[in-house]
Amino acid sequence: GDTVHILEIYEGYYIHLKEAIVEGSGPKETIIPTELPLVQEVTTTLREWATIWRELYVCYLINHVYLDLDLVVRDEDGNILDPEQASTINLFRAHEAASKQIQDRIQEEKSQKQNIDLTRQAKFASTPSFALFVTLKNVVCKIGEDAEVLMSLYDPVESRFISENYLVRWSSSGLPKDIDRLNNLRSVFTDLGSKDLKREKISFVCQIVRVGRMELRDNNTRKLTSGLRRPFGVAVMDVTDIITGKVDDEDKQHFIPFQP
Repeated sequence: GDTVHILEIYEGYYIHLKEAIVEGSGPKETIIPTELPLVQEVTTTLREWATIWRELYVCYLINHVYLDLDLVVRDEDGNILDPEQASTINLFRAHEAASKQIQDRIQEEKSQKQNIDLTRQAKFASTPSFALFVTLKNVVCKIGEDAEVLMSLYDPVESRFISENYLVRWSSSGLPKDIDRLNNLRSVFTDLGSKDLKREKISFVCQIVRVGRMELRDNNTRKLTSGLRRPFGVAVMDVTDIITGKVDDEDKQHFIPFQP
């Protein structure tokens, strides 16, 4: 479908002549087709569709392999081979070619993913120290009183915290006490080094401490106490793959389930 400038014709080639305008010569030669713009647009669209259809067909075959389904083979024109008309040898060769194409594509995808993982890990390993940047968007739980939200990193294998706490004071109205920091609650866990990359597991822990009465249902004013800190709940997320660079997690949001 491309418009080209034919300088010489040899026998044995199929050539379809199209009207065109040639401007310039040599490396600066420009060929302008005289077809309607609509025809050019349709031609370009069909070429894009052909590429997409080819990719979809390969993905369809790969999914059949993953699901352990029967492999449906086709001829060069994309038609399903009819076992009643195609010979046994042709069917075998078609299956062999399709299987090789699928395995090559699977190996290519695995190789690309492995290269990406190695690049990320090499980038992290070459850095003597690094930091984990966290933004707190909201605390979605009914506390009923003022609370403190403590965020930190924890090693579940060694059963100990490996960072200091980042403290956010949360009001009973469901907003930060420092309203000026709304949508700007950010923390950077620094001084994480190569030793932390070698940890088997690292968890991000968010502790919620209720600040107020001993019992929320205590309505007797003579027995009311205030300012008491009582554990309310915790939320935990495994961030091992994020810290070691196996997962690209930049600008991604996570909802961590709360456990009372």
